[in-house]
Amino acid sequence: MILLVKPSMEYKNQVLQYKSEFIQNGDDLAGTSYLEEYDVYEEWMKFVLDNENESTKHTEVTASVFLAIREEDNKLVGIINIRHELNEYLYNYGGHIGYSVRKDERRKGYAKEMLKVSLKECSKLGMSKVLLTCDVNNIASAKTIKACGGILENEVFKDGEVIQRYWIFIK
Repeated sequence: MILLVKPSMEYKNQVLQYKSEFIQNGDDLAGTSYLEEYDVYEEWMKFVLDNENESTKHTEVTASVFLAIREEDNKLVGIINIRHELNEYLYNYGGHIGYSVRKDERRKGYAKEMLKVSLKECSKLGMSKVLLTCDVNNIASAKTIKACGGILENEVFKDGEVIQRYWIFIK
């Protein structure tokens, strides 16, 4: 089972290891709210926690970042960024939810479980539908989104790439 927890000092080493693994693998740190730009964990943690509130946000929209922790061993398996609203860029290309799963934990159902628990958080924020996007070549992500109720609205072009836009209606 996956638990969503806020970034804290308890998970500092795991988050830094996560970041290092993604960089070494050449993977995209999707859903980590600029983690790749921070060398000091405490500064990143302050950034993401500040971003939850309109009065202290550092980006165009407020957002909540969660660590996806496997309950049985307290291991960080992924990171999720839930944007509370959409600006023009997010509406067209980014969506409400961004997430990533560490390489050695992929193909185990964690992305689907993470998205399901993220949808519950979106519901707590008062959202009735959320937008998710993925690259047309990211078949695993598209399957995850569809498995959680995603309905393809359209495909758009960005920098020569095709981005699929899905809506999930929250019950």
